[in-house]
Amino acid sequence: MSIFNFFTLLGGLAIFIYGMNLMGEGLEKRSGDKLKIILEHLTSSPLKGLILGIVVTAVIQSSSATTVMVVGFVNSGIMNITQSIGVLMGSNIGTTMTAWILSLTGIEGDNFWIQLIKPSSFAPLLAFVGVVFTMFTKSENKKNTAIILIGFSILMTGMDLMSAAVEPLSESEAFQKTLILFENPILGVLVGTLLTAVIQSSSASVGILQALSLSTPISFATAIPIILGQNIGTTVTALLSSIGTNRNARRTAVLHFLIKLIGVVVFLIPFYIIQFTVGFSFLGANVTPVTIAIFHTVFNLISTLVLFPFCKQLEKLAYLVIKDTDTAEEVQLLDERLIPTQTIAIARAKEVTNDMARISRESVILAMGLMEKYDQNVVDTIYANEEKVDIYEDKLGTYLVKLSRESLNTDDAHTVSTLLHSIGNFERLSDHAINIVKVAKELNEKSLGFSEPCCKDIEVISNALVEILDITTDAFVSVDLEKAKYVEPLEQLIDKLNIKMKNRHINRLQQGECSIEAGFVFSDLLTNYERIADHCSNIAVCLIEVANDSFETHEYLSHVKHDGENDFVARYEEYKKKYQI
Repeated sequence: MSIFNFFTLLGGLAIFIYGMNLMGEGLEKRSGDKLKIILEHLTSSPLKGLILGIVVTAVIQSSSATTVMVVGFVNSGIMNITQSIGVLMGSNIGTTMTAWILSLTGIEGDNFWIQLIKPSSFAPLLAFVGVVFTMFTKSENKKNTAIILIGFSILMTGMDLMSAAVEPLSESEAFQKTLILFENPILGVLVGTLLTAVIQSSSASVGILQALSLSTPISFATAIPIILGQNIGTTVTALLSSIGTNRNARRTAVLHFLIKLIGVVVFLIPFYIIQFTVGFSFLGANVTPVTIAIFHTVFNLISTLVLFPFCKQLEKLAYLVIKDTDTAEEVQLLDERLIPTQTIAIARAKEVTNDMARISRESVILAMGLMEKYDQNVVDTIYANEEKVDIYEDKLGTYLVKLSRESLNTDDAHTVSTLLHSIGNFERLSDHAINIVKVAKELNEKSLGFSEPCCKDIEVISNALVEILDITTDAFVSVDLEKAKYVEPLEQLIDKLNIKMKNRHINRLQQGECSIEAGFVFSDLLTNYERIADHCSNIAVCLIEVANDSFETHEYLSHVKHDGENDFVARYEEYKKKYQI
């Protein structure tokens, strides 16, 4: 094997890994909605977690990506360790799908149909179709399908290059002697582990072995320990990813390592006891890409079947390795490890923003209740909520800006844009809740009060404000554009009520029915009510306009108010009858 063959091998490996990553990226984007649904159905059931791990890994074609996501989930508090065990085991089975795809390269025969299913026959055609889709289609789904096709073709091209590069090794006696050394189980496992740890992809390292088997005789005795080592080496990615995470996330990464290590030990010991006592006749035969895929799958299935009943014991073992300390650890709201998997990262950001929206709504409603009865415990809750919302805004803002720099499809880009525009408004709602608390505190400390007509007016506008908060929050959480259209008519009515109440209060002041000092407090209260309604309007308009691939707020508001929008007028009249002063 010359130096030029070595260069070709490195180039083939680079193309192979790039094609695998490209195909995985396309699969992930193409199945984004499915991944969102899967994320929403995370469960504490180990069996369902197992199925989840198989499906996700088979979809995105990368157990490393799945395990890194799981570490991120645990670090963010989305998953607990018990939930993660099944998913980790499932990812071990799901990753074997790649080996089966690569095994197509080993198909031999002169029959037309056999030749047709060889990747070298149809991969160029897939690449051509992918490029055509990329150039001439505007559909996001078709573009993602094109990425999958092109990625697959590149992957197979890399496979062919690697096979051609190592072909001279079949005639090298030195290489054959080296391969015999790997029949030693410990040495073979170590080599497989190190190779996969360097590449950080078990699929890629198994693919290299499959490419090598196409042109160089490799016995089962040599291949089996290497494949087992490759299964251990893939855990390095999760272990590296867990650096800087909380204890539970580190335990999850350790769990992945333990599952693989124990699985290999449990397989190796009885296998070689039988080999040394009875003997396996097939160990001297040469492997093919198909038999490598078969063994890779059989090992992971057996390992999972053996270890699955001991999930609780494995969890306890992880706790023994990473022990608890007296220091409390904060769960991360958002984990940057999820950003490469944009769909999952965006779903998590949306979930956190939904929580922020609910907290802001709760704070405003609690604050309005203080106008009737001042309660210091409620005040403390509102201030605690304000601190939490401020943290949410800071973390979400940074996270979403990083996400926006990624290559996002149209739907994901719309979601990120909506979240970025909305978090500031939710934070302002929380600020106005604090302002209302200050109004209520002033009334309480100075023993001020409003007249009976004034209190009735406040009750009406407060009810309207509660409704607009509920509609806005519900529309945002469920991304309900039709519900969002009910916000603006109610916001307009609240503005009108605000003006009317201020005018009536001026009359009461002139007639001596209310004090001047109470009048200033009343004006502050109404100003905050009006601003709260304005922020609800901002959120609703953002939902509607971003969904229409626009953000012309003033143009939209002008249209619904002045261009004869029948629905707007009808809804406004409905609210006008409901909230009268």
